[in-house]
Amino acid sequence: MIRVVIVDDHTLMRSGIRGLLALTDDIAVIAEAGDGEQAIQVITETKPDLVLLDIRLPKFSGLQVLKTLNDQGILPATILLTTFDDDEALLQGMRFGAKGFLLKDISLERLVDAIRRIMSGERYFRPALTERSLEGVKNIAHEFDSLDRPDPLTPRENEVLALMAGGFNNMEIAVALGTAEGTIKNHVSNIISKLGVRDRVQAVFKGIDRGLL
Repeated sequence: MIRVVIVDDHTLMRSGIRGLLALTDDIAVIAEAGDGEQAIQVITETKPDLVLLDIRLPKFSGLQVLKTLNDQGILPATILLTTFDDDEALLQGMRFGAKGFLLKDISLERLVDAIRRIMSGERYFRPALTERSLEGVKNIAHEFDSLDRPDPLTPRENEVLALMAGGFNNMEIAVALGTAEGTIKNHVSNIISKLGVRDRVQAVFKGIDRGLL
């Protein structure tokens, strides 16, 4: 049984999600919280398998809750929920340890699928949101290519770099971009070489310094 905590400041939203998940036979809602402070307390006490966490909360935002629990080393698998597309929140959430990011208008089938896939070790970001985030990186890539600089990153390499910054490993990047893991390994090697750094972490920092992220 997958033990879930729902965190949202709207009682009706929490009740709605609880009702939907009650229709499954392998997911149980064990607790709820209506603000960020309460969320940290409830999650710490109940130790759920997974948290459905609203980004906008009173007292502490969902991202603050995420970072606090992650810094303490007690962050369960977490799906961030929002009512709007927010690329910056998506990237911050990935950096703070979120395993998924979904809009609240998601269907029961997709929500349950996301929960099950995340509990099996995958990440789950609504495709449209991932595509929006990558689109911004593609635009940067085109601008970078137009400059007279040696070895500029290709648009695909910029996409890979963006996902590296989000904490994705090679396999997860391959799944997100629909390509082979070996291809991603080659892209990562090219990125490290072109940016003149030694590893993935330095590549991300160099990308930020050059304005690629």
